[in-house]
Amino acid sequence: MTKTFCGVDTSKQYLDARIVPGEAFARFANDAAGIAKLATFCVQHKVELVVMEATGGFERLAFTLLWEAGVACAITNPRSVRRYGEAMGFLEKTDRIDAFIIAHFARSKDLKPTPPANKNQSRLKSLVVRLRQLTDDLVVNKQRRHQAQNDEIRSTFDEIIALIKRQSRRLEGEIASLIDDDPLWGILDKTFRTVKGVADRTVARLMAELPEIGTYDNKAISKLVGLAPLANDSGKRNGKRSIRGGRSGVRSILVLVAGTVRRYDPSLADFHRRLTAAGKPKMVVRVALAHKLLVRLNAKAREARAQLANTT
Repeated sequence: MTKTFCGVDTSKQYLDARIVPGEAFARFANDAAGIAKLATFCVQHKVELVVMEATGGFERLAFTLLWEAGVACAITNPRSVRRYGEAMGFLEKTDRIDAFIIAHFARSKDLKPTPPANKNQSRLKSLVVRLRQLTDDLVVNKQRRHQAQNDEIRSTFDEIIALIKRQSRRLEGEIASLIDDDPLWGILDKTFRTVKGVADRTVARLMAELPEIGTYDNKAISKLVGLAPLANDSGKRNGKRSIRGGRSGVRSILVLVAGTVRRYDPSLADFHRRLTAAGKPKMVVRVALAHKLLVRLNAKAREARAQLANTT
């Protein structure tokens, strides 16, 4: 039986919706009232899944409110959709065409619903994002203070730096409390910390940005993060493997932390020495270490989830 999909092209002001199979198209305002009309439009056409691209936040309100209205939704990668459209011969770009391509992409890939995160997951992610922003702001303001020419200007930076530090400490406390209050997060927190070099912020980033950890096999979790070397072979040619896509935030923190972990872990240290001795480029070595660390954390998370399941 053919499923009915609705592709929605999102922008700050509008939601352009196209139903496939069929010809139905409509434009709605990207606000609560417009989204309610979009939900009615989807119900009238018996849509089984609404699909939107990740557009930097313009899709979030529609995604949340449609789920609350009982309309299943999924978020997909805009780059994949665009390449699919080009393969179909669509070189031009309009909102209406984009909605059409999104719907056909969803249909060809038979995309599945991606339910919204629960309130605690959403709150944790928001807190982690804000803490990361404050950390970046702290670095910038310290650099600017260092470049200031006199004490009067430096004192203005001192006030800002003190405020950032206070807010950072408060957010760190809220994140720690949120993790402690959740049975799964609590046991994962203790499990991840058994790897020396993995500390508070790394754990929080993993909880917030990689909630699937421990539920996927090693190959799938590596691909999800973007740490799986992708084949590039053709005929007798064995091309150079590379990584791309995935969750850049998780990948970047793992690359950074893996360098710390290998100072304490003999097996990672030996792995680092062997790759270096083989003449591998520095970035290749760093990525390989991050991949090893991710696989280890994924295995530990899988064991922790099983342990929790056996005690409940």
